[in-house]
Amino acid sequence: MKFALKDSEKLAPNHGLPPLNLGSKPYSYFEFWPAWFFYIPVLLYWLVMSLRHRSFGLPLIVNPHIPLGGMVGESKAAILDMAGEHARTFMLPFLKFHYDGRISAESCLRLCEQAGLQLPLVVKPDLGCRGTGVRLISSEQQLQGYLKRFPLGREFLMQRLAPYSAEAGVFYVRDPEASCGRVVSITLKYQPLVVGDGEKSLRELIECDPRARKLKQIYFERQQSQLDKVPAKGEHIALAFAGSHSRGSIFRNGNAYITEQLEAAIDSVMQDFPDFHYGRLDIKFANIEDLTRGQHFALIEVNGVSSEATHIWDSRATLGEAFATLFWQYRTLFSMGRAMRARGYKVPSIGVMLQTWFRELRQAKDYPQSD
Repeated sequence: MKFALKDSEKLAPNHGLPPLNLGSKPYSYFEFWPAWFFYIPVLLYWLVMSLRHRSFGLPLIVNPHIPLGGMVGESKAAILDMAGEHARTFMLPFLKFHYDGRISAESCLRLCEQAGLQLPLVVKPDLGCRGTGVRLISSEQQLQGYLKRFPLGREFLMQRLAPYSAEAGVFYVRDPEASCGRVVSITLKYQPLVVGDGEKSLRELIECDPRARKLKQIYFERQQSQLDKVPAKGEHIALAFAGSHSRGSIFRNGNAYITEQLEAAIDSVMQDFPDFHYGRLDIKFANIEDLTRGQHFALIEVNGVSSEATHIWDSRATLGEAFATLFWQYRTLFSMGRAMRARGYKVPSIGVMLQTWFRELRQAKDYPQSD
């Protein structure tokens, strides 16, 4: 693999990221609006683009080897399995399991060990988005508890835990006619933390934090057994593991760290996925300096055309900047889709997309709580 970590650097929360200072603006006024409300202008813009290009579904053929381009219902494992030899050197290895109610935690871990995967491991549904059902598993008992809550007939992945703590979402675009792709956005993802003072309980620390209290119901559910405990003075308590904004992570615009070296490294990885033109890579990396050099990063997931440049969820972003970014994304998608249609790719029906989307929404409700 193309990554390594010094023993002294292992997995301290947010290690390797630039210092986080939320200042006087811990969240933006639109950051926690209901998704259905926030995305109304985006849906209307999609309709405008559809009329202009005479097709509602052009974005769905931008990544032609991923069902629906990765808009909805895509398999995490299937996308990673598309990777060539070079891209695989950056990937965190995983195993996929079908849960039929008979497979035990012990047998899962035995198979993982045979494949060179040892605890701690990350477990997550194969189908799902926005950090749904992602857990850090450190024992057989924890995995057993996860499986008890996992729906029958679905697939889940067990993936090696990255040797790095710092996480980022890297947005990649390659025009179908271009020989090289571009990194157009980087989002730095911070685990939300509270710091003990030796007096307040975890519940009180969350209530006192201006950002954490906005998401206290998420944190309270996740930290049920710890809420009444009093952390020691100076003790750092991580409130979320999954690097998802909707699960409580803090996002920061990292576009200033895009360099030619990083862009070349990411492009070399993504060129090893057949006809991949548009999406976001979720990566872990050693430190921000190495990231700018395109070194010491590990690939967790690859997301398709449903991806967005998540730096818009930086609390310093304006609503106008957020919509300008999203509108640019969909202009780009429709333009790319037009080029792919000219190559002979058939646009799927919107009925298929909606059916898949509704099924994904139903399934998401069944998954265990994320860390």
